[in-house]
Amino acid sequence: MNKERIMRLRGLLRKEALQILRDPSSIAIAFVMPLILLLIFGYGVSLDAKQVPLALVVEQPNRDTASFSSSFFQSPYFAPVRFASVQEAEEAVQARAVDGLVWLRSDFSRQMVSTGNAPIGVIVNGVDANNARIIEGYLQQVWSGWRAKVAAAQGLPLKIPVKLDVRVWFNPSVTSTDFLVPGLIAIIMTLTGALLTAMVVAREWERGTMEALLVTPASIHEIIASKLLPYFVLGMGGMVTSLAMAVFLFAVPLRGSLWLLLASSSAFLFCALGMGLLISTVSRNQFIAGQIAITATFLPAYVLSGFVFDINSMPAPIRLITHIVAARYFVTIAQSIFLAGNVWPVVLPNIFALLIMAALFLTLARRSVRKSLE
Repeated sequence: MNKERIMRLRGLLRKEALQILRDPSSIAIAFVMPLILLLIFGYGVSLDAKQVPLALVVEQPNRDTASFSSSFFQSPYFAPVRFASVQEAEEAVQARAVDGLVWLRSDFSRQMVSTGNAPIGVIVNGVDANNARIIEGYLQQVWSGWRAKVAAAQGLPLKIPVKLDVRVWFNPSVTSTDFLVPGLIAIIMTLTGALLTAMVVAREWERGTMEALLVTPASIHEIIASKLLPYFVLGMGGMVTSLAMAVFLFAVPLRGSLWLLLASSSAFLFCALGMGLLISTVSRNQFIAGQIAITATFLPAYVLSGFVFDINSMPAPIRLITHIVAARYFVTIAQSIFLAGNVWPVVLPNIFALLIMAALFLTLARRSVRKSLE
């Protein structure tokens, strides 16, 4: 690169920097939007069921039923409500006042004494199937824990045909926030990266400044570089902000290398910026560019990246489509680096895929941009 090109690029970069400082919308997209989205999604989106309203019906109160009922009141997962009859509890379930009911029949204590295993009645609202499965698991956990407590108090071994020795790797507390927040960073970077270039370049077309830029001696490569580099810096600033919130606000462990996370974030951000630049060549209107960016980047990233919905559970045609969603690869990288560490067999193939997609989007954007007003 000769001296003249360096001077032109320096001038273009200075022009973009001044435009960013004079127009707060770019700073808002890069820093304020990630802050708001992380707060909303980080606190609002959770796969953990806690303080579940649960109806509790005890037909014959005694020491055994009181001991078992207390297990629900001591559990952080349930907020039990006592009902006098099972009919009233069923009406509460139908009215969505409670999410399920536990029914201890009048022969509960007699069954415990005679067989050592008294069945209980359980009804769970299955409208939300995922929540119903979670509640069912919590109920079985309370039941098993109470049986073990009773057996220990009587000095008897708990008769269980199979004893499970469970070890949860990478997320021992089984907290959904630790799983969701790294994926949220990928979703946020997808949206902010695409919007930064799509709306900003579209705004320049609306104001006529892009037309003035095209008649200058600057080459297409210099113009594209001047659009990418400043917004890459802004995007990485937003990523660092999101990273700091994840570690210090949501207490998500970062077990892998910070530099590896930043390097993979850079590759992914170039993908998002390339998509935004490509969108800006299709639409020269800010509103339309924003709508296309949200529809073409944010929604696929939210649904098809594995952020919330397991990709392996999707139909085969949908799983095939997920391979063209860049966020899929970065979600996998971010979750691995945060929770498991530098798992190279996971990280390297996904970084390689991001680099290929970044090159593809930037190449398509380069071919779409011409020094012509047509």
